[in-house]
Amino acid sequence: MNVVQLEHLNKQYHKSGKLAVSDLSIAIPEGAVFGLLGPNGAGKSTTVMLLCGLTRPDSGTVSVMGLDMRHHGNEIRKKIGVAPQEIALFPSLTAGENLLYFGRMYGLSSKYVRDQTEKLLHIFGLTEKSGKQVHTFSGGMKRRLNLMAALLHEPKLVILDEPTAGVDVQSRNMILNYLIELKANGTSIIYSSHVLEEAERICSHLAIIDEGKLITTGTLELVKEKHQDCGNLEQLFLKLTGKNIRD
Repeated sequence: MNVVQLEHLNKQYHKSGKLAVSDLSIAIPEGAVFGLLGPNGAGKSTTVMLLCGLTRPDSGTVSVMGLDMRHHGNEIRKKIGVAPQEIALFPSLTAGENLLYFGRMYGLSSKYVRDQTEKLLHIFGLTEKSGKQVHTFSGGMKRRLNLMAALLHEPKLVILDEPTAGVDVQSRNMILNYLIELKANGTSIIYSSHVLEEAERICSHLAIIDEGKLITTGTLELVKEKHQDCGNLEQLFLKLTGKNIRD
């Protein structure tokens, strides 16, 4: 069963001379850690926004957990967790207050939020920072709290856009290990990142897109098997997308 099905998506922004996403079709299996990879300007962020219902395609369909985003967007958004690349936290609130706010947005009971907050603060090493305002946090601490907010309601699908950007080695290792644990417990994960070493470590499936178009998709093993001349995912990525610098 596929947790996400994208069918022939097209999206063009106003004043842009080209499509941000062009005839994009991707199937994401349930229980996968799915790497959504591509160079700058490839269409990754647009694809993530389409997946979350934050923007509408010009044509094509987005299905999440068997529901069509056009007709069931609110229902879908309650079932997924999203950690965007830009930190989506309130800097003047404490860590605990931020999580309580997001918990109320999801309609969770106060007791459930308290229990989840206590558990996640412990897992992500922020228990002692619960009462501290977020603007005092380091980049790695904010990134961890950003992820916690996406996980608070125990979603079956988690969408992560550059979840380790700007974090130290220890925070990155902890986040990746936790994502592996989530997958083992049946959570589906969409993981968009420029860090191909991380993708190779945790992803079971992937899609590489460029200029809004799908270049390749499949299990990590199958994609690598098709390009046995490449020693790792980074070499494969450069082979398929080229070595020109993207801005």
